[in-house]
Amino acid sequence: MTDSAILDRVTETIEVRRSADPSTSYVSKLLHDGQDKILKKVAEESAEVLLASKDGDKTHIVREMADLWFHCLVLLAHHNLGPNDVLDELRRREGMSGLDEKAARKTG
Repeated sequence: MTDSAILDRVTETIEVRRSADPSTSYVSKLLHDGQDKILKKVAEESAEVLLASKDGDKTHIVREMADLWFHCLVLLAHHNLGPNDVLDELRRREGMSGLDEKAARKTG
């Protein structure tokens, strides 16, 4: 089993919960409430990661990062995307200078 398998399992759970009753499923409620609610959660979790980092508490950083990743997976699901789409993009960029990759986005 690969380390990315957990991302696949969480993604599968998000897909199953997509059709659940929003009154009984947090994921369903987020997806039902729409993109603005999901974006708000991603922003909140991002801020919590930043604050945890400033505090320097590694356990807190990891837990907040897990919350952020989870909400990012919900956002991807909202757009009918998944972690493999992001992993494919990271593979595409592998070995490429960050400066070169950024410049290519401007010309492409």
